[in-house]
Amino acid sequence: MILCEESYPKILDEICEYLTLGEIELVFVDKEEMRELNKTERGIDKTTDVLSFPLELVIHAPLGSIVINKDMVKEKATELNHSEEAETALLFTHGLLHILGFDHEKDDGEMREKECEVIKKFELPKSLIVRSEDVRLIDLINNKNLKE
Repeated sequence: MILCEESYPKILDEICEYLTLGEIELVFVDKEEMRELNKTERGIDKTTDVLSFPLELVIHAPLGSIVINKDMVKEKATELNHSEEAETALLFTHGLLHILGFDHEKDDGEMREKECEVIKKFELPKSLIVRSEDVRLIDLINNKNLKE
């Protein structure tokens, strides 16, 4: 279940339900707010597209928060020629997987494989994988034997 004060694409509910039964807080910010958050939380003084913050497991509390930069959603959707809804879904998926314990910087491709699974299941654009510039992952997402 998603907790959000703003409207968001309904496909996010489906993705959330597919990946977890837990509650997730979703927040949308602009470029400047994201830059400040990135600087405060990660020591990086630049904006980014999505940040996720897992919370300690507490009964009846969200698993974590996903913060999406709505300005970058518009820019990337235009640049990559797909909808803002699709871009938001890609970023939400990426953030949610981090909250669920996946880490593409440390694992052996498990997070990217899970992203591929979600992209295929929900018929999302492959641009998130293309951005990684990993040909093996592009092949994986095109693989007909991918779990559904």
